Amino acid sequence: MRVAVTGTPGTGKTTAVEALVGDERLDRDLEVVHLNDLIREEGLWNERDEERDSLVADLDAVGERLADRAGSEAPGEADLLVESHLAHHLDADRVVVLRCHPEELERRLLERGEPEAKASENAESEALDVILSEAVSEHGVENVYEVDTTDRTPEEVADDIAAVLAGEREPSAGEVDFLDYL
Repeated sequence: MRVAVTGTPGTGKTTAVEALVGDERLDRDLEVVHLNDLIREEGLWNERDEERDSLVADLDAVGERLADRAGSEAPGEADLLVESHLAHHLDADRVVVLRCHPEELERRLLERGEPEAKASENAESEALDVILSEAVSEHGVENVYEVDTTDRTPEEVADDIAAVLAGEREPSAGEVDFLDYL
């Protein structure tokens, strides 16, 4: 199984996945890949966006690297949980999209030192459902699970991810609405 945990930067992906790792409630061992680290460490990018101070990932190279890592070229045969704001662009059986109210998201990003323009751009993207829309477009509404992290602990969010992994949660794309922010 391949599971993507994705969402706008600041929604809590890394923190929730770290809370999930080692959780004895999981009935399968999934290799966890923090995709942004893999891209940076293995040079799986093709340019640097100076304005945003970020790397532009080579998603074809990333997909090949993950296939090599899993020992399989076929989607759905590898036991991987891939975490990143880009994870929904890769082959996955299930996609968990973490969401956060844009005001809280902007606060989190500013608190961790992001520039105001970047924090504002990400908050607006969150309000417009950008990553959710991309995930549904690429994987189908029947494979997307939306989780609101706004007022929840990483452990509570990890519980929701564990429920998706165990098949105990129904797909839920479109349940979270932050249009009030706009």
